[in-house]
Amino acid sequence: MKAWPIVPLADVLQHRKEFITIDDTQQYKRCRVQLHAKGVLLRDTVSGADIKTKKQQVCRAGEFLVAEIDAKMGGFGLVPAELDSAVVSSHYFLFEIDESCLDARYLDHYCRTERFRKQVEAQGSTNYAAIRPADVLAYTIPLPPLPEQQTLVARLDALAEKTRQVEAHLDAVERDAEHLLALRFRDAITDAPLRPMAEVSPLVRREQSIDLNGSYPELGIRSFGKGTFHKPPLSGGDVGTKRLYRIEPGDLLFSNVFAWEGAIAIAQPEDVGRFGSHRFITCHANPELTTAEFLRYYFLSDDGMLKIGEASPGGAGRNRTLGLEKLMAIEVPMPSLTTQQTFDRLQAEVASLKAKHTAIREANAALLPATLERVFSTGVIDHD
Repeated sequence: MKAWPIVPLADVLQHRKEFITIDDTQQYKRCRVQLHAKGVLLRDTVSGADIKTKKQQVCRAGEFLVAEIDAKMGGFGLVPAELDSAVVSSHYFLFEIDESCLDARYLDHYCRTERFRKQVEAQGSTNYAAIRPADVLAYTIPLPPLPEQQTLVARLDALAEKTRQVEAHLDAVERDAEHLLALRFRDAITDAPLRPMAEVSPLVRREQSIDLNGSYPELGIRSFGKGTFHKPPLSGGDVGTKRLYRIEPGDLLFSNVFAWEGAIAIAQPEDVGRFGSHRFITCHANPELTTAEFLRYYFLSDDGMLKIGEASPGGAGRNRTLGLEKLMAIEVPMPSLTTQQTFDRLQAEVASLKAKHTAIREANAALLPATLERVFSTGVIDHD
């Protein structure tokens, strides 16, 4: 093991300015610096006529790009090859890397560490605190010899590739599982009779009387079938003339303003004791005919979302409101209860699989950052 010297970035970077005058007849690529040190991407390609500020800086591939305001939130990274000659405004700083002593990929890994981010945050503590080029050049970096940097980069890149492969594998497994669900659902509803929601899962309203001294925790519904979430409680005084309705686990829930966007969910056991406003539509599945899980899957399918959209007239956003009577009139496929329950068991298996994948993803996502922190905080590299 060998300790690494700590040097200021001024020893290995040089601030570079190169402004051009935008030509209205030309096309220009513009950069977008992602927050949390997630890199530099293409923002857009636009005509020079659409760029208001005619003095712009030209980027070069491999340079270190820092956003003046967003640096404190991780707004920095290397300019990728595909953005060579892209332009950025004067609110960004470009730094050439002395490749005789610093591997750009090494800097790319280092700038993703907590150790580096803390240096940036220390000089950008307020919301609008701007980072200056001199600040960047004053940040420090552990600097082993170039061959050692390259060895470390190769190991870190290999680890990053393995984490990408794990993520890709999990994605593929989940796509296959979702495809299987869709096939099984198609088989389940083939030739199934249609019955109106009013018959199989009627509206239920459990209006809550309001005590001015009481507390009423609300429930929210995420769009795109992402389930429920908990809102802060309202005091009785905050409720005012607003009507609240008690929600019970197992209820099939619709947000009347965002159902067209997939804000459809089933209340979970942990949602007990929560309330919804008049904008919640709460339905109770008739246990002799159907299940909430089967209905939820149907309404989030293409056919179900089409019917929800048709029952939610109006423009975008809050102007599209799902009507109670129209929802109750929607006809849904009703295979036998046994068929529905078999499909629900498959849904539960897929949900369990995804929950396991979530834990794997969290551990996988933490692997590279943890490795970076260990390597750069100790200032040593192990040789095999």
